[in-house]
Amino acid sequence: MNAAVDSGKAEFLQKDFFHLLDQLQPTAKGKWGVMNGQEMIEHLIEVFRIANGKLKIPLINHGERLEKFREFLFSEKQFRENTKNPLLGEVPPSLIHPDKETALIELRKEVDDFFKLFDKDSGLTTTNPIFGDLDYAGNIQLLHKHALHHLRQFNLIT
Repeated sequence: MNAAVDSGKAEFLQKDFFHLLDQLQPTAKGKWGVMNGQEMIEHLIEVFRIANGKLKIPLINHGERLEKFREFLFSEKQFRENTKNPLLGEVPPSLIHPDKETALIELRKEVDDFFKLFDKDSGLTTTNPIFGDLDYAGNIQLLHKHALHHLRQFNLIT
C-alpha cells in the first residue's frame, strides 16, 4: 500500500518543522514521555537516518501485525500520546551533540540527505523497522506523522 505524495507534508518537513523546533528549549519536558527537547531532536535524527537508508534496523513486524501498522501509517490518525517505540528503552540515550543548535544542524543535514536521496532515485524504497518497506510517499507520510507527534508532545503545535 503506497500513498500519493503529499507535497504539503514534504514542504512542512523542510521548512515549518525547523521554524517550530527553533522555539524548543533544549531542556523542555514534554506533555508525555521521558525525552527532553534536545533528546527528541536527536531521536528525530535517527528517524531520518532510517528513512534515508543510512541506519538499517531489521524489520520487527511481520504478517498481519505489519499490515495493521501500515494501515495506521497510511491513515490520518495521529500517534497516541505515550506511544511506546519498541526500539527505545525507558531511558533516553545519552546526548550525542553538545547543544540543541548542533543537533538541529545535524537534523537539517539528515532531512536534506533524505530529499536528495529520493530526488536521485524516485523509485527507491527504504526499510523502516516498524512499518516495512516505504517509498518516498510512505516515508513522507511517516516522517510527517512522527514530526507532528513530537511537536504536540512539546506544545509546539496543538
